[in-house]
Amino acid sequence: MGSILVEDGLLITMDGRRRVIRNGSVMIEDGRIIDVGPADAIGGRYAPETKMDARGKLVLPGLVDTHIHLAQAMIRGCADDLSLVEWLQHRVWPLQGNYSAEDGRISSELCMLEMIKSGTTTFLESGLHTRYGFDGVAEALQKSGMRGVLSKMVMDGSGYGTKSGILHEGMVEDGDACLKEFRAMSSKWNGSAGGRVGVWLAARSLGAVSKELYEEIGRLGREYKTGVTMHLCEVQEDLAYAKKNHGCTPVEFADRVGLLGPNVVFAHMVWAGDGDIRLLASSGSNVAHCPASNSKLASGIAKVYEMLREGVNVGLGCDGAPCNNTYDMVREMRLACLFQKARLLDPGALPATSALEMATLNGAKALGMQDQIGSIEAGKKADIILVDALTPHSTPSYDPVSSFVYSGTGGDVSSVIVDGKIVMEERVVKTMDEDRILREAATNGRRVMERAGIKVAPSWSGREGA
Repeated sequence: MGSILVEDGLLITMDGRRRVIRNGSVMIEDGRIIDVGPADAIGGRYAPETKMDARGKLVLPGLVDTHIHLAQAMIRGCADDLSLVEWLQHRVWPLQGNYSAEDGRISSELCMLEMIKSGTTTFLESGLHTRYGFDGVAEALQKSGMRGVLSKMVMDGSGYGTKSGILHEGMVEDGDACLKEFRAMSSKWNGSAGGRVGVWLAARSLGAVSKELYEEIGRLGREYKTGVTMHLCEVQEDLAYAKKNHGCTPVEFADRVGLLGPNVVFAHMVWAGDGDIRLLASSGSNVAHCPASNSKLASGIAKVYEMLREGVNVGLGCDGAPCNNTYDMVREMRLACLFQKARLLDPGALPATSALEMATLNGAKALGMQDQIGSIEAGKKADIILVDALTPHSTPSYDPVSSFVYSGTGGDVSSVIVDGKIVMEERVVKTMDEDRILREAATNGRRVMERAGIKVAPSWSGREGA
C-alpha cells in the first residue's frame, strides 16, 4: 500500500484524550496509522513515499454516516415539501419501483462521489431492494475506495404502519427470496476489498414485515455475526401500529422479536419515549439521528440530548437525497446541534464537540468498527480527511472544532484518505470518473421519471409583468 506522511496540519485526533495538535503530522504505512504527533518530532523519523502538505488545513478522522439510501441520490429533489406518506406513496416508491440494476449502480456511484467530496469515508446503507442490483452496487463500492456496509432489505408485506397495501408494486419483495439473497450476498461480498465491504440485514418498517420474519432477521443477524438496521419510531404512525397490533411501543416490540442489541442500528427514533430510551441504553442498541430528514419531512426532533445522557450510542445519518437533499455530514452536525438547543431552549444542550463525536467515534461504534476507525491513533485504519481552514466563512477561527461544525461545509474537504490510499486530493476524486457519473445520473434520472409517469414542475415558472 505504501506510506504517506500528512504533515504540518491542525490535528483533531478524537483520541481518548481528545488531543488537538497544532503543526501536527500523521504517518501512515500499509493502510494503518503508525505515528501521530508534532510535525517537528515526526518529520525526521520516516522516509515516506508520499508527502501531503496539510498547512492551513484541519486533519480529522473520516466521517461515518450511519443511515443513507444509495438508491435515492438519483431522485434528489423529486418530492420536496411533502409529508412523509405522500412523499413515499406518490413520489419515492413509484420512482424506486421503476429502477433497473443500472439505475441502482449509477445512483450509488453518485451518492458515493458526493460522500467522498464531503468527507464521509464510511457509511451504512439502510436497505437495498433486489431490483437495485446488489452486485453492481458492491462493485461500485469496491472501486470507490470507500468503506461501507450494504444492507439487504427484508420484507414480506406491502404496508406502512397502519396503512396496508400502499407500497408500490415494484417495491414489494418475498420474504424467503430476501433471506436467500442476503445469504448469497453475504457469502460473496462480506469482508471483501480488504474488509472495506460489509453486508448486513435491513428490516423494513413496521407494517411491511410479519412478527415471524422480524424474529428470523434477529436470529440470522446473530447466526451470521452481522448487523441489522431498521427505521423505527420515525413517525407517530409507528406508535399507532405497535399499540394497535402488539399493545406496546415500537421499541418494546423490537425487544420482543429479538431486535435489540449492540449489532442493531435504529434510524430516526424521533418518537422514542423515556422508557424506550432506557431500553435502548440497557440493550446497547445504536441510533442513527437524521436531523435534516426529520425536519424536512416534519417528522419531529429526536430526543438526542436525553439519549446521550442515558448512555445510548447515537450516530448521525444524512438519510436520502429526496429528504435532505445532500449527503453532507458536516451540515448534518450543525443541524444536530442547533435543533437540540432550540428544542430544549438550552444553548449548551448539544455542543459542537458532541456532534463531532457522533459523526466519528459514535458512528464507528454503531458499525462495530470502534477498534478500527473513528479517531487518528496509532494502530487504527488510516481513514483521514483534510479540511481547508482558510476560507472566508471559517476565518478567524479560535476553536477549530466549533469552526468546523458551525461554519464548515463538506465543500471545505480538500483531500480524503481511506485505508491508507488517497481517494481524493485537492478536490479531485482519483477512484471515480466524476464527469461520467454526473452525466449518467442526469440522463438516467430523467428516464426513471418518465417510466414512473412523474413530472416535477418548477415552484415558480414566472408571472406576467414580473
